[in-house]
Amino acid sequence: MSKGLCCLHNDDPASRNSREIDGYLQNERLRMRRQIKILLLGAGESGKSTFLKQIKIIHGQKFSAAELQEYKEIIYQNVVKGMKVLVDARNQLGISLENPSNERHERLVFSYDGGRIDSHLFAHYVTTVRSLWADRGIKEAFERRNEFQISDSVRYFYEDLPRISSEDFTPSRQDILMARKPTRTIAEHVVDINRVPFMFVDVGGQRSQRQKWFQCFADIHSILFMVSISEFDQMLLEDRRTNRLQESLNVFETLMNNRCLLQVAIILFLNKEDLLEEKIRKSDIHKYFGEFSGNCTNIDDVKRFIANMFVTCRRNDNQRQLFHFFTTAVDTKKTQLIFHSVKDVILQQNLQRLMLN
Repeated sequence: MSKGLCCLHNDDPASRNSREIDGYLQNERLRMRRQIKILLLGAGESGKSTFLKQIKIIHGQKFSAAELQEYKEIIYQNVVKGMKVLVDARNQLGISLENPSNERHERLVFSYDGGRIDSHLFAHYVTTVRSLWADRGIKEAFERRNEFQISDSVRYFYEDLPRISSEDFTPSRQDILMARKPTRTIAEHVVDINRVPFMFVDVGGQRSQRQKWFQCFADIHSILFMVSISEFDQMLLEDRRTNRLQESLNVFETLMNNRCLLQVAIILFLNKEDLLEEKIRKSDIHKYFGEFSGNCTNIDDVKRFIANMFVTCRRNDNQRQLFHFFTTAVDTKKTQLIFHSVKDVILQQNLQRLMLN
């Protein structure tokens, strides 16, 4: 009798729930031991957040309705804030407006205070933005954007303004990839790849955000370091004296030679290859990096020089392998091909640990 009561007691709902919870916790512990933690690092505007968005797209993860609405408003902000920057730059650079009547449109854009922009408010700016973007003075300022701070992606939105300003506008995947919002917090995203959980950690790249990097170094297995290689002729937003590509090189050199990270695989993404190819047609890299001795309009010469700067920054006693890839983070097909190779490198580097678990 007591045996039967014991069996009934072990099979009651509370016991079953307890066993299910224990089983779930055990599976989570095993999953966490197999998890590969990847830190996305790089200076501001290097493409880290864009790469993270690509990871979601490549692995079939959908953007929720709330995320789409958020990106819609981010795009509206990018459009208006970008034009405000262009108006200010035109004035600072002493460039005249082609059409003097656009001064009233400039005043409206300049009144934007940086706040949230919904569809209703954006509609008030559309005619203004369209008129200004059509003005030769604003276009000339944009062509000189290496002299001030503005995202290259604003051109994408200005050239597709009728679609973006339509009442039924919903951001496409490409719109989301082109949208820019500075990373102010530590963002984590987990994707299962070949039954192995990959956790990607995105940390802000501006100087003021880099103190957060060190708190993310615990238990990491790989660092993906992003560099915007098209910024060889631009200065930092933070001090306007330091070359942006040189800043990336300095930060990368510090990471590469940090003895606490010697067992961490570092993979270098030399990003914005498409913008580099466009830029070298009108900007001479030798003017900013005097040691460059190749053909300044030859993309292969320029890419080889930039890659060599980063690859050779290891100290003599640092024999770790360094893998580098030229990327265009806004191009999903290219990113998918490159990430396939990167994934294999990371899995191979962590093979022994995965087999033990």
